[in-house]
This record gives sequence, C-alpha cells and structure tokens, in this order.
Amino acid sequence: MADLKILAVDDSPTMRRIIINSLKKAGYSDVQEATDGKDALAKMKVNSFDFVITDWNMPEMDGMTFVTNLRSSADHKSIPILMVTTRSVQDDIVEAVKAGVNSYIVKPFTPDTLKEKIEQVLASV
Repeated sequence: MADLKILAVDDSPTMRRIIINSLKKAGYSDVQEATDGKDALAKMKVNSFDFVITDWNMPEMDGMTFVTNLRSSADHKSIPILMVTTRSVQDDIVEAVKAGVNSYIVKPFTPDTLKEKIEQVLASV
C-alpha cells in the first residue's frame, strides 16, 4: 500500500502540508500537490495517480467540478477519491457521493482518520 501514488488537491498550502505529513505518518510517501481542480486535472494528464484527496472549496475549479470532470473521463472514471472538507452538512456529503466521491472526511481530522478512510476506500474499490 505504501507505494500508492496520491494527488493532494487543496488551495491552502498549510492544509496540503497537513495532508502530506499525515500521509507520510500513515506510510504513504509518493504524494504530489495541486492547488485546485484545474491544476489537478493538468497534473493528471501527465502523471498517473492511484488515489486522489481533494478539498471542496477552491478557486479556479472547486472540488465538486473536479470530481465531476474525473468521473466523466474514461481514464479516471474509477480512481478512488477522498474528499476532505469543512463542509459537514449531510446534504453536502450526499451530493459529493452522488458526484462520485468514494468517501468524505470533515476537517479538522487526525492522521489516523485519514489512514483509516484511505484503507476503507481501497478495500471497497
């Protein structure tokens, strides 16, 4: 599992650092960063990733638009996606899952929670 290639998408450099550090603690060291959905799509055109962690609220292209783009692409239709966001309303979670998110974490989170959710998603795909 530790050789999983992960793309972390968040407009906050601090949050990307927290995600990357949490992933390293969980044993995942192959992580690239993207600043928003547009940046992430560009990176996915030139690199292949095994897993995507994305925020919802971002400029340029938000997480929901990014997820919708991924799910409509034949190349990325089945890539596991974990949304990490401050949006905790049940309707938002339902909307994200309908768009194609495999799982959802509300910020703030612990490294253990992140690791647990990644393992749950990987076990279910």
